[in-house]
Order: sequence, then structure tokens, then C-alpha cells
Amino acid sequence: MKWLDMPPLWLVCFAVLAWCQARFLPFGLSLTHPVTSLVSGLLVGAGIVLAMLAAVEFRRHKTTIIPHETPGKLIQSGVFGKSRNPIYLADVLILTGLCLWWDAVLGLIFVPIFVWVLEKRFIIPEENRMRRVFRADFARYAQKTRRWV
Repeated sequence: MKWLDMPPLWLVCFAVLAWCQARFLPFGLSLTHPVTSLVSGLLVGAGIVLAMLAAVEFRRHKTTIIPHETPGKLIQSGVFGKSRNPIYLADVLILTGLCLWWDAVLGLIFVPIFVWVLEKRFIIPEENRMRRVFRADFARYAQKTRRWV
């Protein structure tokens, strides 16, 4: 069951909700503008690049990228030097960009809900595992590197 409880699946679910809101319940609200299209593309693109950079760091350090598993190494290099959770940040950027792309104005409310789900289901348990495994190293890392940005 834990293989179904993965951040990409949550991202897809929230994206589908946003798309449905835009398609079936727009309520006459719109942010349609060329700048909005540009911003949405930049957000989705930045999210994809950020996720890829984080995946490269996981591969380079030969540790797990699976959220429910305990990593073998504490990654502090690359994008992990700026954010403790660059892949989750990437997911949030992608969802925000998709909401703007689809003109899901009310769907933007799903973004903070998605952040809350990520924190409760993944980030807090992951950080607790890393605190137990890496102790002082994680404490120093958490002190110098913010959770999101």
C-alpha cells in the first residue's frame, strides 16, 4: 500500500482536481493573460528541472529517493544546499503552474492543501527518520537549510 502513497500520485490527484475545477466549475473566473501563460510555463519548467537536479543528487550519492524509506546518506549538496525538500518544492511549482495554465482560479486553493498533505504525509516523517539516523549532522543541516526555500 505504501507504493500507492507516493508524492507523484498525490500531485496527479490534485492536478486532476484543478483541471476538473477549470473545466466544469469555472464560475466565470479567469486569469487568462499572456503573462499568466508565461508564468505557468516557467513554474512547470522550473519544477521539472528542480526535480531532475534533485534526482541527480540522489543518484550521485547512491541513496534512496523513495519517501517511505530511510536514506543511507544525508544529501547536502546541489539543490539540497538551498532546500531540504527540492522535489516537494518542484511538485508544488508544477501544481501551481498547471493551475495557472488551465486557468483553474479556484483550483489554486489546492496548492496550500497539497503543501499541507506533503508536510504531514511525507516531510515530517522523513525528517524524523533522518533525525534518528543522522542526529547532529541533520540538526546542523536543518539549522542552515530551510525546509522549502
